[in-house]
Amino acid sequence: MSLSYCLMVSGPAYGSQQSASALQFARALLDCGHCIHQVFFYQDGVLNGNRLSAPATDEVDMVREWQQFGHDHQIGLHICVAAALRRGVTDSHQARALSLVGDNLQPGFTLSGLGALAQSLLESDRFVQF
Repeated sequence: MSLSYCLMVSGPAYGSQQSASALQFARALLDCGHCIHQVFFYQDGVLNGNRLSAPATDEVDMVREWQQFGHDHQIGLHICVAAALRRGVTDSHQARALSLVGDNLQPGFTLSGLGALAQSLLESDRFVQF
């Protein structure tokens, strides 16, 4: 039986295992024939969408790993706009609206409100938070 999942990532790309564990879990779900409605990044998890992160060459680049995962499987990668702005992550639209110097949201990620999460929860069979 195939189930639809909504995942929430609350941990940053680096400094905790949450993001890497969520990505491994997401890959395993797809391998088992399940589908993922969306991945919602919340709290420090919004740092997974910061295109200015630059890990060492011998480290996994979590930002680009998530970007590639979303692209390859056509899964929405939603970043909580309020949490993102508090942590200095923004897209070009918000940067202009707030008169910021520039934007740094990694392509493939979308700034969204909690309404996007609520809608995904209604459409998913399971919700898992990391």
